[in-house]
Amino acid sequence: MAYIDFLSTLHKATSRDYIARMTEYPKARAIETAKEYGYDYWDGDRKFGYGGYSYDGRWRPVAEAMAKHYKLQPGDKILDVGCGKAFLLYEFTQVLPGLEVRGVDISEYAIEHAKEEIRASLSVANAKELPFADKSFDLVISLNTVHNLYCYDLEKALREIERVGKKHKYIVAESYRNEQEKVNLMCWVLTGECFFTPQEWQWWFDLCGYTGDHSFIYFE
Repeated sequence: MAYIDFLSTLHKATSRDYIARMTEYPKARAIETAKEYGYDYWDGDRKFGYGGYSYDGRWRPVAEAMAKHYKLQPGDKILDVGCGKAFLLYEFTQVLPGLEVRGVDISEYAIEHAKEEIRASLSVANAKELPFADKSFDLVISLNTVHNLYCYDLEKALREIERVGKKHKYIVAESYRNEQEKVNLMCWVLTGECFFTPQEWQWWFDLCGYTGDHSFIYFE
């Protein structure tokens, strides 16, 4: 297991007003709307989620870096757990033609509005029960997803990711290293249920037998 950062450049490119996120609209109502994972979360007002999530090519460098690091080859199989609109999976197919990609997400809206080129490879499913056989994929990724689960489902999801991967696994989760980052995280996040330090996340990985790589997103 290694700490490998593929996402911080993307994460830091977005400016965030943490106080406004908490005070300009009732946070509890925003959370309730976000957790429907429908239009409002993906393409509605920013207070409910992404504020509009359309393809713009930003995931291409991530796909290139992952393909290089994991030495992917045509014919390899990739699964994205919590794929959303699957822009990253699409980029994988462009970076390395011949890859077989699959994606799952609990949001029907996201799957319906995913990149048309790979929509047939996507399905609605929950991370705690992946509809795939053991050791089905050469690379299993889950970016900014597992922290949205309650602890009892988080354990199931980590074990499922380990089960369906036969080679490489990579997870990104939101975390905090100090009290300021903890406050920022609590102000900003709408769908998160697990708020853990890096050390606590490592405890979860060890508990669940997760052997893949990981990194964390911090709200600095």
